Amino acid sequence: MLHIAMLSKWHVHAENYAQFIQDQPDAQITCVWDEDAARGKAWGETLNVPFISDLDALLARPDVDAVIIDSPTSMHKELMVKAAKAGKHIFTEKCMCLTVADCDEVIRAVEDAGVIFTISFPQRARGRSLFVKKCVEDGVLGDVTMLRTRTSHNGATAGWLPDYWFDPETTGGGAMMDLGAHPMYLARWILGRPTRISSLFNTRAGYAVEDNAVCAIEFENKAIAIAETSLISGMNPEMLEVYGTKGVLLCADDSVRLRTQNADWTEITPPAGDPLPLRQFLDSVLYGKPVQYGLQEGRELTELMEAAYRSHREHREITF
Repeated sequence: MLHIAMLSKWHVHAENYAQFIQDQPDAQITCVWDEDAARGKAWGETLNVPFISDLDALLARPDVDAVIIDSPTSMHKELMVKAAKAGKHIFTEKCMCLTVADCDEVIRAVEDAGVIFTISFPQRARGRSLFVKKCVEDGVLGDVTMLRTRTSHNGATAGWLPDYWFDPETTGGGAMMDLGAHPMYLARWILGRPTRISSLFNTRAGYAVEDNAVCAIEFENKAIAIAETSLISGMNPEMLEVYGTKGVLLCADDSVRLRTQNADWTEITPPAGDPLPLRQFLDSVLYGKPVQYGLQEGRELTELMEAAYRSHREHREITF
């Protein structure tokens, strides 16, 4: 049985993670901490576990083997380093940290402590994503020339995102920093090492951070990715398009269509996906299964994000 402490209810996915843990036969929540004491106390009552206001005291508890970190992104480095030094395994929501330098501090702490670290990259676990990745690796599409990936929702206009979601000091950014993580890590995973990036962000709903964003990224193999995201567009399917010299893949939600030099458009049934990242985390800690989305993957995402926001601020292309 893995005993888990929930560190903050700030992130909108925190409740879902807590419910998931409560549904597992080999894990349980033993306590919670939150930077907002009132929110933490209420959450502890809801989960029927104690709220611990002193983070150091929580990390010293013998009934805490691991932590799920859903704090403001600006707090990630501090919480992760403390958790690692206390010998606690770590699961976190994207992004890992706001800067690569902070990621490197976390990496040193985690590696020194020998604990498991997993970051939530659920799009990589989807069957359609696994199919696309295999097609690219097997050369089904020839040389990839262009990838386009889009994830969006209407949280900024429909009112279901909390106001603090748009605070640049704690979030580090808006649509691209949060929801845009999915297209960013998918592009990096499928295409490899980036060489340069250019961003175009704007704000339509009146918040202090962007709610509509696009990044163009070139990779070492000369493929170009267009990573799109929005917090004001709720009707769009989740798109993943890959264009190559010998074929094309078009994915909209779970619909997958393939066209190659040897065959016209074919509807593909994607394979079964991998377990959710949080389940993979439990399996890694409890049963020694490999970590698919770990320290390096987290650092790579932050590297993309840091460069993307620098491009936005400086109105220019950034090279890696």
